[in-house]
Amino acid sequence: MGSALSAGVSGLKAHQAMLDVAGNNLANVNTTGFKGSSVTFSELLSQTIKGASGSSDNLGGTNPQQVGSGVEVTGVRKNMTQGNIVSTGQDLDVAIDGNGYFVLNDGRQDIYTRVGSFGIDENNTLVDPNTGYKVQRIGSFGETEGFQSLGDSSIHIPWDASMPANSTGELVMNGNLRSSAESNDAEAHILLSNLAFTSSGGDIAASSTTYLSDLDQWATALGAGSTGTILFSGIKEDGTVFTDQPITWTGAAAGTGETMQSILDQVTALYDDSTAILNAEGNIVLTANTAGYNLAQVTGMSYVAAAGDSLTMPTYFNYTNVGGNDDKNFTITIFDDMGEQHVLSGTFVKTDTINTWDLLINSITGERAGEWGAYDIHNSDSLNRRISGIEFNTDGSFKGLNSLTERAEFSVQFENNPSVTQTIVLNLGTPGEFTGLTQFSSQQSSAAALTQDGYEAGSLSGISIENSGMVVGTFTNGVKVDVAALQIGLFQNPEGLEAAGGGSFVPTANSGEPIASMATSGGAGSIRGKSLEKSNVDIATEFVNLMVAQNGYQANARTITVANDILRELTNLIR
Repeated sequence: MGSALSAGVSGLKAHQAMLDVAGNNLANVNTTGFKGSSVTFSELLSQTIKGASGSSDNLGGTNPQQVGSGVEVTGVRKNMTQGNIVSTGQDLDVAIDGNGYFVLNDGRQDIYTRVGSFGIDENNTLVDPNTGYKVQRIGSFGETEGFQSLGDSSIHIPWDASMPANSTGELVMNGNLRSSAESNDAEAHILLSNLAFTSSGGDIAASSTTYLSDLDQWATALGAGSTGTILFSGIKEDGTVFTDQPITWTGAAAGTGETMQSILDQVTALYDDSTAILNAEGNIVLTANTAGYNLAQVTGMSYVAAAGDSLTMPTYFNYTNVGGNDDKNFTITIFDDMGEQHVLSGTFVKTDTINTWDLLINSITGERAGEWGAYDIHNSDSLNRRISGIEFNTDGSFKGLNSLTERAEFSVQFENNPSVTQTIVLNLGTPGEFTGLTQFSSQQSSAAALTQDGYEAGSLSGISIENSGMVVGTFTNGVKVDVAALQIGLFQNPEGLEAAGGGSFVPTANSGEPIASMATSGGAGSIRGKSLEKSNVDIATEFVNLMVAQNGYQANARTITVANDILRELTNLIR
């Protein structure tokens, strides 16, 4: 009878534990990241009244006779399956979709949690705002930019940091240059001087009939009868270079002598198929007589004094229109060292060589005024403005540059910082592939500057967390930068973790040592931003467990009641 009482008591204790576990599960049904538990029972050691015997010639064998001693709780098992993930809209809320745990540090040790409701403290450190535990990172992301401190594994959100400006160093070119241009698509080559000639104190633009003696550009006039000389250098339409060709006239009194037309005629004579005129503003304009590929340029124009006289000359000729058998213009905004924006205008022109184009930089706003000694607009010098010989294969893929001395780069100097020469590389594509420029038949060319790598200075305007756990900062200049990567801890046996309160866990001997990883790699799950993982407790299951626990408790109570009644009857026998 004593065994029945003790068995009933053990049953009460066991089912009380089951009730406790179910109650705790239901209490945390809305707790973020909570993992429910379940109870497992086993019987206690049985008392053997009679052992088993084997069979003999005359008798068969007998089974053992045993009476059980009751039940015990052998385990409370954590259910580490994933809960539902719900959207919160909060930038720093994250959930793990799959295996792994966020890694936090309490100042003494790392702890692990599925609760990804994070915030920042007064030092802009990413923390669990309920405990102050610091969220841990992995890798060196953000260290180069100064967002993270070397040797410190916590995550600093750089609300207090600014991003310096970055000058444009590369233009990525992309798109098609049509191979099917018609003859009437050819463009005429036009050059324009950067100086306008004037008379009458600058009030009147010079024309072809303006006397040379009346030009405002005289600092000291040429004496009457003296010979005025301009040394003129340039490149002819076919690329032939000529240097210091003299343009001369005879000096005369004001209002007399030779006119600007004399200068224009001599300039025209230096070229094979171009005509020099003055436009309405007084600038020299050199225009090709025939449309098509044209290399004409003016590379020098200097006045040679006869006797103390001085005449201001143009210092550069800009491209108004680039001559080619076909052309495609493009523009893109670039940035200088100070983050100031400038608009670059360029032109692709089809050459006379089959499957070959040139790229010319027509103009860049804000650049220092061109000078004869600084800008080389044809050869591959530091301030080169023509990238020659861009070739394509017969299948339309980019082939490369047809000269080993040609470089796909150019340089520029800006007025706000003229001592700095900014070199910009042109990424035209991978030779033999179709990843950059191509040449196929089409109605229109689409080639353009696709992207550039410069930007102005900016400050952090927003934070987002990607599927890989990368914390990405968006700055006011539109640039996105990797700030840090969340560390994910993996365990061989997650059920072996020991709960430390607040939805956190610490490793045990049976969980295995944590393996540091990054989300989506090494078996770790992916990160869901602006979301949290809910409790994995199923209410229906827990209600059933409550009823099972209640029934078990009541049944064991009945055992005690019946045993007690029998004992009472036994004691009544002596009355």
